[in-house]
Amino acid sequence: MFSFDLLMQGAALVLDPYVLLVVVCSGMYGLFIGAMPGLTATMAVALLVPITFYMDPVPAVASIITMSAMAIFSGDLPGTLLHIPGTPSSAAYCNDSFALAKKGKASVVLGVDLVLSCLGGLFGSIVLLCAAPALAEVALQFSSYEFFWLAVLGLSCAVLISGGSPLRGLISLMIGLLLTSVGSDITLGFPRFTFGNLSLLEGFSFIPAMIGMFGLAEVFANVSRKEAHNAELIKFTSNIFKGMGDLIRRLKFQILRSQVIGTLIGILPGAGGDIAAWICYGVGKRFSKKPDEYGEGSVEAIANATTANNAAISGAFIPALVFGIPGDSLTAIIIGVLFMKGLEPGPSLFTQHGDFLYAIYCVFILANLLLLPLGYIAIRLSTKIMKVPPRLLNPIILGFCMVGAYAINNDNFDITCMLGFGIAAYVMISNKIPVAPAILGLVLGHMLENTFMQSMIKSEWDPLSFFSRPISATLGIITVLLWISPLVVKLLKKIRNSKSAA
Repeated sequence: MFSFDLLMQGAALVLDPYVLLVVVCSGMYGLFIGAMPGLTATMAVALLVPITFYMDPVPAVASIITMSAMAIFSGDLPGTLLHIPGTPSSAAYCNDSFALAKKGKASVVLGVDLVLSCLGGLFGSIVLLCAAPALAEVALQFSSYEFFWLAVLGLSCAVLISGGSPLRGLISLMIGLLLTSVGSDITLGFPRFTFGNLSLLEGFSFIPAMIGMFGLAEVFANVSRKEAHNAELIKFTSNIFKGMGDLIRRLKFQILRSQVIGTLIGILPGAGGDIAAWICYGVGKRFSKKPDEYGEGSVEAIANATTANNAAISGAFIPALVFGIPGDSLTAIIIGVLFMKGLEPGPSLFTQHGDFLYAIYCVFILANLLLLPLGYIAIRLSTKIMKVPPRLLNPIILGFCMVGAYAINNDNFDITCMLGFGIAAYVMISNKIPVAPAILGLVLGHMLENTFMQSMIKSEWDPLSFFSRPISATLGIITVLLWISPLVVKLLKKIRNSKSAA
């Protein structure tokens, strides 16, 4: 239950000058890490943990929360300006962001990213504050059956996000799913498509693949076009908030929908902001009045996805705090830090350490509010890169790609993989095959296979078991309806046209 007294005690802990200094420094660190392609928020947290050994519990957790919120936002900066997603969650709308930036609308894109990242994070924080235990109970009802349908629902969005021919979108998706089959079989441990290469036993790393298919492919495209530097990209106005009020009013229902979906998906263990962004992107396109703009430069698409991935950050903390079950890799590290500080996540955290718990809630709110001024400074600094001539910019981008790919596992093989993915993506783009569905296949492929095999083994290979539970049946029906909805729409149009002709 909400307690105003505990909220005041938590706020007093957070407003300590030392804690505020830690929050600001962690915010700047998160902005830098998120803006560097390949350096993920999880990696940043892992590097931050040794420093938290010397902190009290409140500043230790506050530093990780603030850094995470900032890093998720700043991943949009290279995605918009260089077509290289800084974080996996920003890959969903990277094409739209870069397309608008090439039209001289980088200010609009980054303004939307900043403001709606803040609103999404605040919504998730309020949900965390008011309804954490109740929502965590719902999340615990999810088994492999529900997660399977969630993965299928996400993959179904591949056709929606393809931006062109559904067949080309399906081809791209199949390429992504095929790539996830490389490595050891999850049930038998038998190597698949490794060709005797030990580096492939664990499959392809997602980050080098993403960097290659977006960043390196863009370098190849820039060199092959031999175009002059696009001056439109560096047209940047200081007032990135101009018109934001009208935009929020116009998209209020879409923003609210993405906030709700993002928070709910964040609550599910193992889902996270990456899946939330892709699903909200696909759902947004399905119900949009201008679906043709998605993938070609849609502010609505960016609003849907960027709101969701920030809302998911707070959502992931709900099962972590209530039951000690990590919602994603970040909260898994947080749980470890709490144990290290003598604070066991679970019911005892609510009953015995209420002031600390409410301090976490206050940190979430403070971090998202602090995102506005710090994010604005980061935007102003990042746009300076577009003044670099292309003959210098392309090698710099290539260097970032190599460093980002290598930094994941400190393995030269990842650089080779990145190069291969970059060439493959360039060939796909040249043949008008979208890259985004392949990335989505890479994101959800392992989850799809794992949950399918777990479910089938549990049910002794009974396919009807996927509809045996209320939540899984509901998700399954929604997914099937999504599949048949285009056919139903076409049928209704034919009936309407035949009636009008008669």
